Amino acid sequence: MLLLAMERHNHEKHIQISGSASLYYVVKSESLKREWNVKVKRKILGTLLNGMLTHKEDPTMMRNGCLTLSQFQTPADVLFDYERLVKILLHIVSEHTSEENNFIQRAGIFLLNSLACQVDGQQKMLVGGLGAMEKMLLIITDKLQQGVCDDVMETAWSTMWNVTDETPVNCERFLNGGGMYLFLKCKERFPEKADLLRNMMGLLGNVAEVPALRHKLMTKEFVEEFAFLLDSCSDGIEVSYNAAGVLAHMASDGPNAWTIKHPERDHVLFRMARAINRWDLRSGRNINYRSFSPIIRLAWVSHTPECQLWAVWALANLTTVTPEKYCQLVVQEGGH
Repeated sequence: MLLLAMERHNHEKHIQISGSASLYYVVKSESLKREWNVKVKRKILGTLLNGMLTHKEDPTMMRNGCLTLSQFQTPADVLFDYERLVKILLHIVSEHTSEENNFIQRAGIFLLNSLACQVDGQQKMLVGGLGAMEKMLLIITDKLQQGVCDDVMETAWSTMWNVTDETPVNCERFLNGGGMYLFLKCKERFPEKADLLRNMMGLLGNVAEVPALRHKLMTKEFVEEFAFLLDSCSDGIEVSYNAAGVLAHMASDGPNAWTIKHPERDHVLFRMARAINRWDLRSGRNINYRSFSPIIRLAWVSHTPECQLWAVWALANLTTVTPEKYCQLVVQEGGH
């Protein structure tokens, strides 16, 4: 009855608002949820998205929609209508930004981040093609101007980290949108924010894996920052590990590709090896690899042993700490 009313009266805002509020309490019921098959879930989500897209300027409708969506398993339950869901969430995070709508923006960006996680390359390209990178960079710019580093800003960086994973076109969008400038500004403005730093360096690790983009990272300012972060203890070893990974990929192109005079390549490589040798091989990790291909490629870089050191350390650590997940991946990708 509820879905029927919402379907028949899609343009009646009060019916959509009341219906979506009621829907939230229905989908919240664990006992009901267990009885639903895929068809029922799709019917609920499709009807809800119809209402949200029709009344996307109404904050109450967006709030009800986000609360209801959060009761589903993302991305598994929503893959059938992925594009429409991404579109409405991008609208929410970029348009519902006033102080009184803070909850809506936060809910929207958390959902968007969970949608960008654990999906394949086609979906990551779709998210980027719908303008996600540019919208995340705008959110970060706004937060910097306000002097605020909150969970919205941190999640914006996390979302970009997710959608750049093995997706070069989104890495390029990040660079073209002035992402490196924002990285330096955030680092300068919020130096003590460990989660922020981890998310930013994880994203830059994805950028550095793209050979055609690495030259854009080769500036005195960027390399000095990466080298400085080698000695960071922020978030365990994660920030230091990601900084070393970025530098390992940059160094893997050989001495001729190191086009800056300072810092010198040999000095950076020395600091990199020193940092790696300090890490505990049994460190638990806050990271999720879907592929080891970029790391395994570095293990073959015989002209620069420091690149091999980082790659072999990464593989040894991950297969030691999480053998059930990563040993098989090494074998599958020819790293044995």
